[in-house]
Amino acid sequence: MQPSGTAQRIALVAFPGIRAFDVAVIAEVWGVDRTGRGAPPFELRRCAPDRAPVRMPGGLTLAPDQALDWTATADLVVVPGVDDHLAPVPEPVLDALRDAHRAGVPVAALCGGAFVLAQAGLLDGRRAVTHWNLTTLLSAAHPGVEVVPDALFVEDDGVWTAAGVAAGIDLCLHLVRTAHGAEAAATIARSMVTAPFRTGTQAQFIEHPAPTADDREASDTLAAVRERALRRLSEPLTVAELARWAGMSPRSFARHFIATTGTTPIQWLLDQRVAAAQQLLERTDLPMPEVARRCGFGSEVTMRQHFAARLATSPRDYRRSFRRSFRAAG
Repeated sequence: MQPSGTAQRIALVAFPGIRAFDVAVIAEVWGVDRTGRGAPPFELRRCAPDRAPVRMPGGLTLAPDQALDWTATADLVVVPGVDDHLAPVPEPVLDALRDAHRAGVPVAALCGGAFVLAQAGLLDGRRAVTHWNLTTLLSAAHPGVEVVPDALFVEDDGVWTAAGVAAGIDLCLHLVRTAHGAEAAATIARSMVTAPFRTGTQAQFIEHPAPTADDREASDTLAAVRERALRRLSEPLTVAELARWAGMSPRSFARHFIATTGTTPIQWLLDQRVAAAQQLLERTDLPMPEVARRCGFGSEVTMRQHFAARLATSPRDYRRSFRRSFRAAG
């Protein structure tokens, strides 16, 4: 977490061939001033081998404003995806990424940007993910990488990678959440009209036969069930209860739920409960037992166990870290 009032320094690594969409995502998350709405301050710099305009597919260009050595002094380095996944990356870019990682700076890549990190050797012996349609290519081109086939994003030793397109947004918001708390990420997500976080895996997006009318009806029904559950998180919800709302058997409900979201109903509920608790811990001074009750954990002990499993911290430590920054931002 950055000290209150200090802008987090974000380095966007730019070189010919990077994807404009990923550049736009990075700029939207970290390059828009939302401090008046409670978001933390950021300093986004576009770092390139020289100050020449960087050409991107589609005829667009990006104007760099820092040299590559700035990456080693940043708080976070982000690499956009690339259009040609096997094209050689300029050696100064690879050197800068290695230097940043050696300096202890977290390095993140969106979508096909995993191929850039792999060329730099940063994924050797590490877990990584990319777009589901590129996993075989990544494994073949860089056999030293442990390719995770279905995650939305993963981290290994300070190196982050994300699956395709929208998963890049997921990762960027997660990195904000990790550094500044759930409310900061939610503020940015609301501005972008996107979900603060998604659960599940990219398996739900792999190409399948066209959905039938029954599939679409089930998807709409499950969306209504999830919305209803979010309004009643304080209650001891069960899969049987959710299935009853959907008018399905528990087995059929669970099958459709996993196909739609990529996760089980119980895991989805726990993720939502933790997210709700994060926001209450940041926004309020409610006692821990009351936070646990409102979020449906039943007890502070249960809430503490799920925080440890998902966030590697305790609710009290989480509040100590992020309640202070929320007050400062407000």
